[in-house]
Amino acid sequence: MAIEVIEVGPRDGLQNEPEQVPTAAKVAYLEALVAAGVRRIEAVSFVHPGRVPQMADAEQVMARAPRVPGLRYAGLVLNERGLDRALETGVDEVNVVVVATETFSRRNQGMSVDRAVDGFGGIAERARAAGLGVTLTVGASFGCPFEGEVDPGHVASLVARCPGAQEVALADTIGVGTPADVRRLVTAVREVTAAPLRFHFHNTRSTGYANAVAALEAGAAALDASAGGIGGCPFAPEATGNIATEDLVYLLDRMGVGTGITLSAVAEAGLSIGRYLGKPVPAQLGRVTPWPPPGPGPT
Repeated sequence: MAIEVIEVGPRDGLQNEPEQVPTAAKVAYLEALVAAGVRRIEAVSFVHPGRVPQMADAEQVMARAPRVPGLRYAGLVLNERGLDRALETGVDEVNVVVVATETFSRRNQGMSVDRAVDGFGGIAERARAAGLGVTLTVGASFGCPFEGEVDPGHVASLVARCPGAQEVALADTIGVGTPADVRRLVTAVREVTAAPLRFHFHNTRSTGYANAVAALEAGAAALDASAGGIGGCPFAPEATGNIATEDLVYLLDRMGVGTGITLSAVAEAGLSIGRYLGKPVPAQLGRVTPWPPPGPGPT
């Protein structure tokens, strides 16, 4: 059994940092992740630099990003201008966000939900015509910091209104979901699409890893994670870090679920970005010795 782990630390992880992270440090982070065996990375976000300054150097990052066979880079886009920028940089896919609630959509994207839905079709069509993969991410699928609970049926209706996605990602942007919520959401969304499902969990309330297992058991094709467990949303109060790639890989390894990622190397990638940021990262696996411990040598 295997599942794809999509690394989002270079985008979602770094976008919430208070200090500008230089391009060279971002590229070094990418290099460490690629060396660990990560083969799908959401590296940049093509948003207005005034709104998310940490992503202002997206073009420079992509120009210097390492390339190896089988590696795919994604960029997050919110509108046509973002897609224009993405098309010029050599990303392999775009992640187009539609937020589930009106208040959060206006704060996160500066537009109504209906406008975001209407814009998705044109973005998806242009991206696919250019040979790029297209992911639809429904932000705040599990709950909104401003409007509270989100009905799974409402999320499903948004997915149904956004044809053209090759993958549907359901994001627990503020980390409020539980395994039962995961199962309900999968049931609702499966009624409107057969596209592969991807999940994006934050560990704000310590349910992120339980939710990841629930998503795996419900048939998810991919899980997002961030090396070091860094991350958050600048427009969502209390949206703390993503589930950590190294902690997730340990969990999956012990369950016999393949990821293709080397645990020790991705843990070091998480530690290295923490050293650069000058603070401990939330991930646990970089702080402990390997398990099981190495066996005794030959006698």
